[in-house]
Order: sequence, then C-alpha cells, then structure tokens
Amino acid sequence: MLLIPLRTDSPIRRRPTANHVLIALNFLIFLGTHDFSPLFLRNEPGMEEMRHGPLRSDLIEYRLMLNGDNPELYQLFTYQFLHDGWSHLLGNLLFLWVFGNSVNAKMGQVTYLLFYLSCGVLAGTAYITINDAALLGASGAIAGVTTGFLVLFPRSRTSFFYWFFVIGYFELPSMILIVAKIIVYDNIIEPMLGGWSSVAYSAHIAGYAAGLGIGMLLLWIRAIPRDQFDLVALWKRALQRRAFARAVATDPMSDVRARYGRVARTDPPARSGSAGEIDLQLDETMDIRGEITAAIHAGDRPAAADGYLRLIEVNPKLVLPRQQQLDVGNALMGQQKYVEAAEAYEKYLSHYTTGEHRQQVHLMLGVIYAKYLSSYEQAEAHLLRCKEMLSDGQMLDQCNEWLAVAARELGRTPPQA
Repeated sequence: MLLIPLRTDSPIRRRPTANHVLIALNFLIFLGTHDFSPLFLRNEPGMEEMRHGPLRSDLIEYRLMLNGDNPELYQLFTYQFLHDGWSHLLGNLLFLWVFGNSVNAKMGQVTYLLFYLSCGVLAGTAYITINDAALLGASGAIAGVTTGFLVLFPRSRTSFFYWFFVIGYFELPSMILIVAKIIVYDNIIEPMLGGWSSVAYSAHIAGYAAGLGIGMLLLWIRAIPRDQFDLVALWKRALQRRAFARAVATDPMSDVRARYGRVARTDPPARSGSAGEIDLQLDETMDIRGEITAAIHAGDRPAAADGYLRLIEVNPKLVLPRQQQLDVGNALMGQQKYVEAAEAYEKYLSHYTTGEHRQQVHLMLGVIYAKYLSSYEQAEAHLLRCKEMLSDGQMLDQCNEWLAVAARELGRTPPQA
C-alpha cells in the first residue's frame, strides 16, 4: 500500500523561509556528494554493476557521516544533511515539507532552525550511545519536527494520497497519524516484524522524543506563541476539567460559581445524568469556550458567533466573560440573527449588573425588539432604562426615535424628549 501525506489544515501565517532553506540545502548537498556518472555511462563497459548515485568519496563518507565508533562533535550536524539515495532524500523532504512549514511559521525562523538542528543532534547522540555503525540522514531532525507539529497543532488533520488497488484521497487526525502510524507502527512494530534493516530506528525514536520535549518546553516558557489549541493548553484544560469535576462532586455550588462568577445564585441548577455524561458535557463546554476565545482574539467574529450558538446548545445557562459575551452579541447582530443576539445581550445585562456598556446594550435591545422582533413592550422597557443612563446626544436622539415607534405601536402617546 502506498500512502503519501500531502498537506495539513494547520495555518501558515508567515513565510516558512528557514524550512525552505533546509529543504534546498538537503537537496543541493545530496547533488554535491553523489556521483551520477553511472546514469550517463550505463552503456559503457564495466558500468552495468555500478550502483547509481554512490557517495563521491570515502573522504566525504567517513568525515561527514556520524561515526559511531569514533564520533566527532561536528559530525552531529553534518550527518543531518547527507542521504543515501533518492528514496531516502525525497521521503525525508516530503515529511519536512508537509509538517515543517507550519512549525516554522509558528516558531519563527531562528527558533525553528535551532529546534531542527537540536532534534538532529539529540537523535544522533542517542544513536551513537548504543550503536557503533555510521549514521547519515535528516530523519532524526525531521522526526523531531513531526512531533513538534503535534505539540503545536494536536487537533489538526492531514490529507493523504493512497494507492491500494484503487487510488484515493482521505483525511486523518494528525494525532492518530503521527502517534499510531508513524511512531508506533513504523518505528516499533514494523522492526519487530521484519528482519535486518539499515533504518536507524533508535535515531527516529530519539528524534520524536526530542521534538516532543523541546516543543513542550518552548510552549511552557512562552518562547513561541501560545494559543488555545496547542498541546500544553489542552493538557491544562484537561487538568482543570478533572479538578472541576471533583469539586462539583463534593460541592454543587462550585458549578454555579464557575459558570456565573460573582453573580452566582444561591440555588444551584439541578444536574442530571451520570458522572460520565457530566464529564463529557464539561469537556465539550471547555473546548467550545476555547474555540470562542481563539476566534475573538483572531478577529473572526462569525466563528465566535457560531461557537457561541453551539455552546448554548450544550448548556443554555452558560454565560461568557463580560467582554466575550458582548462580542458574541455584536457578532450575532452583525449576522442578522436577531433572536440569538437579543438573548446574548439579555444574558449580559442579567449577569453583569455594572459596566460602561450597559446603556448601549439597553439601546441595542430596544432597537432589536422594536425594529426586527416587533416586541414593543420589551423595546419600550429597555429604551426607557437606556434613556435614564444616556448622556450622549446622538444616542439619546436615537433612543427617543425608537421610543416613539414603540409607543405608537402600543397605542400610547410618545414620551417627551
């Protein structure tokens, strides 16, 4: 079965220059260190048995490769740019292209370059501690890039081309691909099933471990940008959910305080369902709230609004932090989802009893109820409350205009400005 990764759905927001340079260097060094004369002299006497593309000289082979029996410090770097043949080179560069571009874009140029070389150095060091044979190839460094990608984008998906009697294309979660297929099967199970191989599995596994450890460390110390979806964030949220579930089990009011903060009511809402169902609901709630936060920070208001609608399907009583609740109300208003926007604004007023934006929210609700929902009594109530709070002349004129509309529809005399 032929299985080739094509691309991932992880974002690339800046040019991955360092990764492109590494790909070019690997390719150019391959061309410079191999003898391709057999390709052109195939019909010459004595050329039939000559292997295509051998390393040019023993000098290159034994000076630049990482020699397990007598290693030199510089060889920990030079071995990473040598390859044995076309399949070795192209296989490595394919994975470097698919996963490295996103990692480079996230880390930046210098950090990514140091990360790449460090993974290769650690992979080579681990290899020569248990092997006397020589080592060449970028596989250890690229293994580190692969798990580095998993640390930064654990929820991404990877697209594949496959050829197994039929030709097709499919997507798979990157977590499943990297952990189950690339790490466990290709480097642990497959070596146990087969015989001798020239593949340096120990270097691969060390590279994976290096990429995972260094990637987590860089996130933890904030040497690279953090977001709601990296592996450290998911791990922290998992710990929070576990602590939250334990707290709720012993103190039901902790659920209310977690949901509503300082405006928590003294009568907690009834909870139903098994512990497993509650945990799943908590997991989904935390995940969606993370998505909303990320969307708001990225300025993606439609995504924030869609996330909020999914959130209230899971838990209709949940209220977001003050500014986020206001942002999703504005986003829903911009999408002309007036019923949902009104509900979001009502929650804001109900749960946040102070704040500089309350008069604007009352005004917005008055306009929504009067103009779009024909709920004139509710419109009048909000507009009268708004009028008491307003000092801005333009907003006051707008408030009086819609108060007159609501009063006229209700058969009342419009109030005096």
